Amino acid sequence: MSLATYKKKRKFDSTPEPAGKPTKVGKQLHFVVQKHEATRLHYDFRLEAEGVLKSWAVPKGPSINTEDKRLAMMVEDHPFDYRTFEGIIPEGNYGAGTVMVWDEGNYIALGAHDAKESDKLIRAGIKKGELKFVLNGSKLKGGFAMVKLKNDKTGKGNSWLLFKERDEYAKKIVITKKDKSAVSGRSMQQIENAKDKVWKSNKKK
Repeated sequence: MSLATYKKKRKFDSTPEPAGKPTKVGKQLHFVVQKHEATRLHYDFRLEAEGVLKSWAVPKGPSINTEDKRLAMMVEDHPFDYRTFEGIIPEGNYGAGTVMVWDEGNYIALGAHDAKESDKLIRAGIKKGELKFVLNGSKLKGGFAMVKLKNDKTGKGNSWLLFKERDEYAKKIVITKKDKSAVSGRSMQQIENAKDKVWKSNKKK
């Protein structure tokens, strides 16, 4: 899958974000949710499929309350390597701000028996506008679903809803109150204040 749109928006000599390239399906498919304090705070929900990270911006973040339906705006594909990115996107770059790996883990499409079948179902589901999958993260677990809105008021055709399926992991709590990184244990403020805030290119001139 092409990452042309992703690469066009970024200046890799001044941002620590990975350029990346499509990968092959491994033994497991991965997901990541990145808390992103840019112009507006939001959460980026990403599912590995077709060798890239299929991505949605979720303004209010995911929920494990089955009564909640979260708006999720589909954006450009991101490289697989982006799943580990936590740090600062410098001012002057697209999406400038603090990024946290809020949650991460593996997932499988509902009804799939392995990663290859899961990848196939997710790709078909995106075309159909309906996805069902099971997450195995540190914060998000169990069944989730995404449905593309037929009456998209934005006119862009990229509006979806993300919601929790009824299972033993569904709870009426605000899961986004768990606000520490799943990989480093840092808060957004700690990431912003860290020594890696200022990133310098290692590329040879």
